[in-house]
Amino acid sequence: MNKTAIKNFAIWARVQLMEAAKQRAFEYGITEGGKNKTNVDVIAGRLLSPQEIEQRQQLITQIQQKGFTQVMEEAAYTWFNRFIALRFMEVNGYLPSKIRVFTDETGAFKPEILKQALSVELEDLDRKKVVALLDAQANEELYKYLLITQCNALSASLPLMFEKIENWTELLFPAALLRPGSVLERLVTDIPEEDWLDIEIIGWLYQYYISEKRDAVIDPLRGKVIKKEDIPAATQLFTTDWVVKYIVDNSLGRYWIERHPESKLAETLEFFVTPKDGAIPTVDDPVSPESISVFDPCSGSGHFLVYAFEVLMNIYRECGWMDRDAARSILENNLFGLDIDDRAGQLSYFAVMMKARKYDRRILERRIAPHVYTIQSSEAISNELIHYIADHDRTIEKALVDLRQAFLHAKDLGSITIVPEVDCNKIYKRLQYLNSTANEGMVALAYSRDADQYVAPIIAQADLLTRKYDIVVTNPPYLNRMDAVLKSYVNEQYKDFSADLFSVFIYRNLQLCKPHGYAGYMSPFVWMFIKSYEKLRDYIIKNHSFITLIQFEYSAYEEATVPICTFVLKKGRSNQKGLFFKLSDFKGGMEIQKQKTLEALHNKDCGYFFEAHSDNFSKIPGSPVAYWANEALLQAFESQQVADFGFAGIGMRTGDNLRFLRMWFEVASNSILLSCSSVQEQIESKRRWIPYNKGGNYRKWYGNNEYVVNWFNDGQEIKENTRLMYPYLGDDLGWKISNQEYYYKPGITWSGVTSGKNSFRAYGKGFIFDSGANGFFPVDSRLHYILVALLNSCVAQFLLDILNPTINTGAGTVRKIPVMLPSNIDFMNRIDRISSESIKLSTIDWDAFETSWDFQRHPLV
Repeated sequence: MNKTAIKNFAIWARVQLMEAAKQRAFEYGITEGGKNKTNVDVIAGRLLSPQEIEQRQQLITQIQQKGFTQVMEEAAYTWFNRFIALRFMEVNGYLPSKIRVFTDETGAFKPEILKQALSVELEDLDRKKVVALLDAQANEELYKYLLITQCNALSASLPLMFEKIENWTELLFPAALLRPGSVLERLVTDIPEEDWLDIEIIGWLYQYYISEKRDAVIDPLRGKVIKKEDIPAATQLFTTDWVVKYIVDNSLGRYWIERHPESKLAETLEFFVTPKDGAIPTVDDPVSPESISVFDPCSGSGHFLVYAFEVLMNIYRECGWMDRDAARSILENNLFGLDIDDRAGQLSYFAVMMKARKYDRRILERRIAPHVYTIQSSEAISNELIHYIADHDRTIEKALVDLRQAFLHAKDLGSITIVPEVDCNKIYKRLQYLNSTANEGMVALAYSRDADQYVAPIIAQADLLTRKYDIVVTNPPYLNRMDAVLKSYVNEQYKDFSADLFSVFIYRNLQLCKPHGYAGYMSPFVWMFIKSYEKLRDYIIKNHSFITLIQFEYSAYEEATVPICTFVLKKGRSNQKGLFFKLSDFKGGMEIQKQKTLEALHNKDCGYFFEAHSDNFSKIPGSPVAYWANEALLQAFESQQVADFGFAGIGMRTGDNLRFLRMWFEVASNSILLSCSSVQEQIESKRRWIPYNKGGNYRKWYGNNEYVVNWFNDGQEIKENTRLMYPYLGDDLGWKISNQEYYYKPGITWSGVTSGKNSFRAYGKGFIFDSGANGFFPVDSRLHYILVALLNSCVAQFLLDILNPTINTGAGTVRKIPVMLPSNIDFMNRIDRISSESIKLSTIDWDAFETSWDFQRHPLV
């Protein structure tokens, strides 16, 4: 699949379609910031048809409610989705008319539907209008009419993808689609036809379509909060194909194989993981294919659901089902999906239906609606509508009121919405009754339409979110800059897991899972190690079981600048060992990661495949998921830690480095105070600049002493600036001016952020340290050099990789490093001498500051 061509086209097409929508709006007298008058029937001397007048009014109303840019965006993606869906169906021969809409039999951009305009069989096609347009040689207008009629003809079998085009979106239909260089011409010529044979192309097209908006929304430099309407763009990431297979193979596939030990399904699962002894536990619960439920609560463009369909098809075949019957059963009984994004929901629905069409060529005629939805807000449900539906039934009335409250902010919350237990079937039956009696009057008809439009989707999504599933698989949204509504809800309902939205979903999906079911994910791997996710780790370790996990190389995932992992959990405790792949040493993208995973599957003695009990993780401070730690290493954590030998913590945040920091050579040497011992000495010296540890590049033993900080009169200016920036701190500036009691003391520092190995440096008295260059201050000065040596050893690096193998190494992590001092005094003295000599040599090499130590070195006796 040519992803470069797909990406380039999708990004370009979005811009073109939005500009086309704006141009069409302008042609109807509608502009951004314009007066956009209503009740207009003539534009630029042209009399509008009654249909155009109505559609124009609809468009103005949409703009008033949502804003001009948002409406243009909606029009653009509506036509983009329809065009790519038509192209997929055309290439695969799935169009009911069997007539190509974009190309001829050679694959050239010469729409066959134009040549066959008089003979094409499409529902509601007006032959007289076709003849009239042909006589007038109005090819563009004819092609527009045929495309819209084709889309409308598909609305009966694919209603969520091809909603009848009778509203304002028809006004914004792109013009001049037959010309060279148009969106349709490039859709055909830019992307190889063979790429359209794989439904995966739909997901990639959508991810790349929104990629520019995603980059604009995320804005990592400013770290702004993500607004509700921007959540889809900020969080939609298409999951790598083989990772989807790994997750589904080891959740859905494993679920079936455990319950059917005679099954040959494992032979069809490329990424199914077994332990070194090959033993797969059995479960005495011989389920039938149609009873298995698979849910993706963040379904995106349907990647997990589509592959789950494939695995389910193999399960059905094992049980003797015909493909067409199995396809229907899978849609009706097995697959469930929900997403926050209407665009993605359309594509997910379409992808699942196209997968079914592969196995049953009449599936579109069967009018089956898969359980794939986009979550909707309940804002439009009025009290009057509730009273009409309930018709004095207090149970139904209360249920609808509760559901309206639960889904009020559904477009913010998505599938993490906690839904009250209600009788959805009872409400469904009531809605069906209303539909059957809707012809009894205009009021009944109006309420029935509102019930269908606003209430039915709420009931469907409530039904999904109150069920329990055998399998829950997803790539959850990665989001920690939440708007006020989302942040408040997460803190209220998911406080222990609120560090990021993906960690909320890790917990939430387990709640949606049946006992002994499986939950599979792809997520950032920070949850495995850092303190912010310690409660999540404790929850998993104490209540559930690791089945398998792959930790990828830090930069492997090309689609997002975030280190990731993929894993499957079993709901409930198990005595099984988890099966882990440590790919962190293998540089390269996801294709390299795939190769290494397959190698490990065929050779479990590869050196990066591990089996581990999750109970062992609790033996390490903070419970990191350190699956590669052996027994001897686990025992080391039972000894003393760095924290037992002194204080380690962060230093100062100046609040304005450009103002308060300088390189040491940028200021007069007589304005720098060296080897200061106390606050009083600094104040009396009247010198402005103090040596400042600020991290820096990889360097052991000594050095990186490049900065000085304006600490005149005990930091008067910095403290005043901090009070102005954070008035709520009052006189307690500890959050910004941290651990001031350790300023000027000799210590050990290191860079808090590094993409490589850690390095620790000794420094003498007279320094202040930064939040990015943590400080460690041994209580016993005689151990100063020995502790520097320990921290700079390969053993300490190995331990740090266990405690927190991310680019951030904070004081909290260093405090947990186990320390086992040698009992041999001569050996201790030898380490002391080597460390001392290393510091001296590094000092000579650096030669930036004169340093003097205020601690006396004594023989260790």
